[in-house]
Amino acid sequence: MEIKNKKPDLVRSLKEMKSVIYDQKWLKTAKNFDVYYVWRGVKEKGDLRYDITVIPPKMLGLEFPKTKGHKHLNNFQELIKVLNGEAFYLAQWGRDNKVDRVEVTKAKKGDWIIYSPNCEHLTINPSKKRLVMANWLSKKCKSDYSLFEKYRGAGYYFTEDGWIRNKKYKKVPKIRIKKPLKKAPKNLEFLYGN
Repeated sequence: MEIKNKKPDLVRSLKEMKSVIYDQKWLKTAKNFDVYYVWRGVKEKGDLRYDITVIPPKMLGLEFPKTKGHKHLNNFQELIKVLNGEAFYLAQWGRDNKVDRVEVTKAKKGDWIIYSPNCEHLTINPSKKRLVMANWLSKKCKSDYSLFEKYRGAGYYFTEDGWIRNKKYKKVPKIRIKKPLKKAPKNLEFLYGN
């Protein structure tokens, strides 16, 4: 799904992702390509915007394609729905290079997830199909990419060999697997932040 007659607001290229890629050997000779696309504000509801993100199934060397990953500033939460394909939603909590908790939610078409405030998070397309997802988020929300850029990604990478711990972090606990929501909350006021 693309938005007809509208170019994406964000096209994230491999060149822009190089600081968070696991397979650095592959990266040295890889040609630049578009990793994912985001259409922002496709719909609006009050102070919330509805975005669409598409992640094609093009591998990043040994690693499955993913978003760059970030943290929301000012305690904003995000509500996401898988429109097509499958996704792993990774969230981690901690301080600097010490991670206290890592959760991965496995979701498929029709599933919902909520990213809670104060977590670093990213989305992975673990399949050979295109992942299309939508999210509701406050228009006031700003993103900070600095932690993942500093430590070359999240606490784990999802690769052809499964989950691989990121050794740039001093401490990373085992992954906790979470189940997605089967329907969206009726009231979206929790997305407005503090």
